[in-house]
Parts: sequence; structure tokens; C-alpha cells
Amino acid sequence: MRVAMMTREYPPEVYGGAGVHVTELVRHLRDLATVDVHCMGAERETAAVYSPDPGLAGANAAITTLSADLRMAVGAEGADVVHSHTWYTGLAGHVAGQLYGVPHILTAHSLEPSRPWKAEQLGGGYRVSSWVERNAVEYADAVIAVSSGMRNDVCNTYPRLDPERVHVVRNGIDTGQWYPVDDPFGPESTLTALGIDPDRPIVAFVGRITRQKGVAHLVSAAHRFAPDIQLMLCAGAPDTPEIGAEIEAAVGELSASRPGVHWVREMLPLPRIREILTAASVFVCPSVYEPLGIVNLEAMACATAVVASEVGGIPEVVRDHVTGRLVPYDPVDPQTFEHDLAQTVNAVVGDPAGAAAMGVAGRERAEAEFSWATIAEQTLGVYRSVLR
Repeated sequence: MRVAMMTREYPPEVYGGAGVHVTELVRHLRDLATVDVHCMGAERETAAVYSPDPGLAGANAAITTLSADLRMAVGAEGADVVHSHTWYTGLAGHVAGQLYGVPHILTAHSLEPSRPWKAEQLGGGYRVSSWVERNAVEYADAVIAVSSGMRNDVCNTYPRLDPERVHVVRNGIDTGQWYPVDDPFGPESTLTALGIDPDRPIVAFVGRITRQKGVAHLVSAAHRFAPDIQLMLCAGAPDTPEIGAEIEAAVGELSASRPGVHWVREMLPLPRIREILTAASVFVCPSVYEPLGIVNLEAMACATAVVASEVGGIPEVVRDHVTGRLVPYDPVDPQTFEHDLAQTVNAVVGDPAGAAAMGVAGRERAEAEFSWATIAEQTLGVYRSVLR
């Protein structure tokens, strides 16, 4: 079987969970099928790369993406199935499927109607991206949702889609790459370079600066953290200059009100993130929308307790009072969420033995239930179901 895997992100350009998903899925799926990767961005030897039409230079980003999609569709000739990820390649998958008469499988990592803040970034292009997603989802031969919660969202958002075509294949984690390190405060570590005190508790966050990730809620909640807590923010790549400025001002205000606030804005390599997650007493995921949340799996694999918002697919990863704590989120009452987030973080940090036990349970759960090899086999099963 030959698979045309269509993605915006692929190493070395991976920015979020969808990129991690594609990277690991391709690596394990190649043991089971022939996989050709079709992606966007810089030229690389490991994939076919497609760029926007140069005649559209300066156009809205959604429009330039669609021009790259059309080129990607042409490049997929010869595939037995095409598999698209995110709206960025939804048009490519749909057109290729129609053009060559082969099944189009789509993995829903998020849904545009659930992310209205994207209008800040794309302007009118958000309506274009929403149209692309709707068309791709409704006409796909199969849709893969990365959690049961995401499956419900897909079916509720797109009622014209036959629920029988929606399959759940969860994201995974490579526990051979994500694990607790022996000495996170080594002489070359980011923690040591920042002067973080190894004898005081650390609360860590890793993620992009976007409305979805709830960074503003975390910074607001941190005003109520216990005085001895150090906050480690690994947060960069803001969606817009406006949200970047907003978070910068909020972090500045927090730093002026309490010590121990450390903000790393650049994208750190995996070994550095692994050190930070290992050293953390608690990893916090304050997302307001999260189909699954690979970052929680990464923290769990590093044997760190997780405090996360109770949204989307997160409860399918973080078991409340077992591998971490869940905090209800109500978009109508963010102040209560921020208060409860702070109280929960303080409670977990205040019980080191309990936090350590959650970390051990999280590592065990990541190893037992989120294998990429299993996920590749499940994905192949979806391919086979539409080729019958």
C-alpha cells in the first residue's frame, strides 16, 4: 500500500502537536506500508516540499496555503490512499482523492469553528480555512479523531458527516525519547543557566503563545501561587504581535510582583525540555481547547504530575487524582478557573509525596497505553476499511 501523507509540518520544522503526530506516525507506519511525505516549508531530502504560487506573494496566508495544496494534490499521483492533517492540507487531500479516485483520510487535530481567535491571525482567511475544513471533513472517506472527545466535537460540528466514518485513534508518545533524566540540573542545562533553585518547587509550562493554550490564564493564576514556587514558562511563537505584547505585559507585571518567574521564548531542543519537565514539581496545561494534548503525555512520560484544564480530550490522558489533577474551565467565568488553577497547583506542590506518586503513575500510563506502534497499526486499519 502506498500512502501520500500530507502535512504542513515535518522535521525539522515541527511547531505543534500535529507535527509531532505526523512525525511519529510516519516513522512507525513505514514498517507497515510505503509512505511518501508531502509537506510545506523549507526544502529537505526526507519529503516532497510544496511552496505557494509566487504570483500570490503578499496575499492572505490562507490563500497562499491553498495554492500550495493544489501543487501537493498533483504530487500525490500514484498513491493508494491520501491522508491529510489539519486544514492546511485538507484541500490537497480532497482534490487528490477526487482527481485520482482514491480514498481520502483526514485526521482532525483541531476544528476551526472551535478556534474563533484564529480570526485575529488570518482575518478573512479564517472564513476560508473554515470552508476548507468543512469541505474536507464532510467529503472524506474516513475521519480520524485524536480522542473520543474530539470525535464528539467532529460529529456535533459537522452533522452532515456520517458518524460511522469517524474513527478514534489517539495521539501517542515515544517513551524512548521522553523520560525522566538523572540530573536535570547538570552544568549545561537550561535550568542551571537561568539560576533556578533546585531546592524550591518548579511549576512548568511548555507551549506556543496562542489563545488556545491559555497562557494568559496561567500568568494570572500565578499571582496566587505559593511564595516559594518558581514558574518556568517555555512559551514563544505568538500567533499575533498583539497576543505576544499582551503576554509580555502580563509576565512583566507578574515578575514585578513576585520572584522566581523565568521565561524562555525560544524553541528549546528536546533534551532541554526533557530536563525542565523532569525537574518540575508540576506541569501545568491551562488550555481552553485541546483535542488531546500531547504535551501532557510528554510531561507524564517524564514522571511529572500534571495539572490541566478539564477540556476536550485531556481527561482521556490525565486521570484526575491518579496522574494529576483536572480543573474545570468555563469560558464565561475565567476568573474562577484561574483561582481554582492556582489552588490546585498549590495543593499538588504542597504534597511532594503525592505529586511524586502521580508522576510514577503518569509514566506507567504513558508506557502502557500510548504506543506509537499501536497507533500506526490502528491507522493502517482505517486505511484498509476504506479500500475494501
